Amino acid sequence: MTESVSGDAGHHVSVLPDEVLHYLAPEPGQVIVDATTGAAGHARLIASAVAPTGRLIALDQDGAMLDLARGRLQGLPATLVQASFAELPRVLADLGLTHVDGVLADLGICSDQLDDAARGFSFGRSGPLDMRMNTDEGEPARDLIHRLTERDLADLIYEYGEERFSRRIAKRIVEVRHKEPIETTEQLAAIVRRCVPRSPRKPGIDPATRVFQALRIAVNGELTALDRLLEDLPSVLRPGGRAVLISFHSLEDRRVKQAFNDTNLWDRLTRKPVVASPRETHDNPRSRSAKLRAARRVMIEPPLDPRT
Repeated sequence: MTESVSGDAGHHVSVLPDEVLHYLAPEPGQVIVDATTGAAGHARLIASAVAPTGRLIALDQDGAMLDLARGRLQGLPATLVQASFAELPRVLADLGLTHVDGVLADLGICSDQLDDAARGFSFGRSGPLDMRMNTDEGEPARDLIHRLTERDLADLIYEYGEERFSRRIAKRIVEVRHKEPIETTEQLAAIVRRCVPRSPRKPGIDPATRVFQALRIAVNGELTALDRLLEDLPSVLRPGGRAVLISFHSLEDRRVKQAFNDTNLWDRLTRKPVVASPRETHDNPRSRSAKLRAARRVMIEPPLDPRT
């Protein structure tokens, strides 16, 4: 799920690559999990760093992304698994692993997913209103907005999108769906734009942004999965192992911050979130909202004194 763009030469560009390597600090022989492999931008860097004796465990719930990553990880010590990071303990157990040296989770949407109109993630491209990361399971967004009551739809948009015009939007969606099915991203975006004035402070942000975010989070159970990952991280990381998480909105970042504030479990490596440099945001505009937080699993027992 790497938030990324393709460079001029068609190469995948990942968010905060140098910072990821700095805080994750992969070394030859280590076992590292990329819990959101996407198009393998970060995964290639990590797999190269742990080679030849180490191993990358590359997870993604999107089979299409894993197919893309497989070619980009060819020749590197990587094991690819189609699964949500909410299933991380089960995945590791299936691989015969109890602990790993590091876990990366980039919680953004891959540009390859955004650019595929058939996936329905982007309001900038007309396509079926789907939004599922794993298209083999779950309820597509079009079914969700037709099933929910006006009140529940408004609550969802407000809670997951932090959209203050949520009730106005929900009311209009219900009015439209009584007349015709809302089947495409183009239809939904047009409905929202008629309800939400464009912000004079942020004129470049489309009024549909928050609604699409809210629906994507709900369709994929993203916050529930993140809560599960944060709960499981202390048990899957060896003492001294590192966790690096990149979030793209406050709902995610708040959860990561609160989890890493538990000093019984974590030594924080970042006091404040690390953000992209001006040069990176210029080259990769999608990086402007990325926030990286990192922590090291506390040592369960103090190291032995070599003098004793």
